[in-house]
Amino acid sequence: MSRLVMKFGGTSVATVERIHNVARHVKREVEAGHQVAVVVSAMSGKTNELVAWCKEAAPLHDMREYDAVVASGEQVTAGLLAIALQKIGISARSWQGWQIPVLTDDAHGAARIQDIEAKGILGGFTRGEVAVVAGFQGIHAPTGRITTLGRGGSDTSAVALAAAIGADRCDIYTDVDGVYTTDPRVVPKARRMEKVAFEEMLEMASLGAKVLQVRSVEVALVHDVPTYVRSSFDDPENPRSGTLICKEEDILEAQVVTGIAFSRDEAQITLRRVADKPGVAAAVFMPLAEAGINVDMIVQTVSEDNMTDMTFTVGAADYDRARALLEQGKNGVGFASISGARDVAKVSAIGVGMRSHAGVAAQGFRALADKGINIRAITTSEIKFSVLIDAAYTELAVRTLHTLYGLDAG
Repeated sequence: MSRLVMKFGGTSVATVERIHNVARHVKREVEAGHQVAVVVSAMSGKTNELVAWCKEAAPLHDMREYDAVVASGEQVTAGLLAIALQKIGISARSWQGWQIPVLTDDAHGAARIQDIEAKGILGGFTRGEVAVVAGFQGIHAPTGRITTLGRGGSDTSAVALAAAIGADRCDIYTDVDGVYTTDPRVVPKARRMEKVAFEEMLEMASLGAKVLQVRSVEVALVHDVPTYVRSSFDDPENPRSGTLICKEEDILEAQVVTGIAFSRDEAQITLRRVADKPGVAAAVFMPLAEAGINVDMIVQTVSEDNMTDMTFTVGAADYDRARALLEQGKNGVGFASISGARDVAKVSAIGVGMRSHAGVAAQGFRALADKGINIRAITTSEIKFSVLIDAAYTELAVRTLHTLYGLDAG
C-alpha cells in the first residue's frame, strides 16, 4: 500500500464549503488504496488577520507569543477537515505540529525543521486513519514553545512530512493546475508543463515564480520526494494530473529553456568611486549580511586609477535599510557617492538544457536589445541567466524570451 501526502493551501480551504470539496479529494485517494496524510494551511486571509491582531496588541511583540497566535489558523482548518472527512465516512484525526512532533530550531516566525517523529501518524495508518496535520508549525523541544516556519511554511511542512513517513509522493494542491512556462497573466500562450526538474523548480521559485515556497523545493530535492502541483478546484472525481517535480533523469526530453520567471520586488544600489583594494567588498556586504539583507546581482566596473563603481540588487523591501547601513559605513568603505533605483525588475530564463548548449544567454541578450531593452546587470549559473532591466519593460522582456525559446503554446 502506497503512502501519499496531500497539501491544501489557504484558497483551497477558504470556506467550509471548500473544505468539504477537499474532503472529497482525500476520499478519492483513500478509496484508491493510499495511506494518506493531509497538511493544511489556515483559511484564506486568517493568518493576515491574526498577524494584524498581534500588531494591534503591541507593535513590538514577543515572537514566541506571536507564534502561539498565528499557529492557531492551521489548527482550526485541521479540525474542520477531520470533521468533514468523518462526515463522509473516512476515519480521520487532526494533528497539531507539537503533537507529532515537528521539531524545529527556535527562530520564532521563521523556524527551520530539524526532525519529524511520525510514529503516531504511522500508527494511525495501520488503523486506516487519515492524518490531518496543521501545517506551518512545529515545536522547539528544549523550551516547549510552538514555532512557525514563515510564510509558505505549509508547503515545507508537507514535503518534510512526506520524507519522514517515506511517502511515494507529495501532492501540493493550490489554485492553479500546475507549473507554467511563465505567468499566464503576462503571456497568454504560456503552457502547463508535465514535468520540471527539482533544480529548475528551485531556480524558478527563488527567481519570482509563486507556485511553491523555495524551502519546500529544497527539501524535496534533498530527500528525493516526487512532488505534484495540482488544482484543488478540479472535479474530485476526475482531476488533472498537474505538474510533476522530479529528478532530471526522469525527464526524457528536457528543453534547453524550461521557463521564464520574473520579479518586480527588486531595487538597485550603486556605489561610485569605491577604492579597488582587498577588503572593500567585505566592508560593503558584511553589514548587509549581518542585517539579514540578501544581495543578489553584483556588477563591478573595470578599475581606473584604483577606483571602481559597484552595483548590486537587494529586495525592494530592504532598500531603505540597506542604503542607510551603507551610508553609515561610508567612511569605512570610502565610496564617493551612493545612488539607487526602485523601478527595476529581474527577468530570468531557466533550463537544465543550458548545461549542454552554448550561446543560450547571448541569444536572449540579442533579442532584448532588438526590442530596445537595456540590461543594467546580469547574473548566470549553469541552468539560468537573469537580467536586471527597467520595470516598465518587464512584460515585453518576458514575452520576448518566452517566444525566443519556443515556449509559446500552439
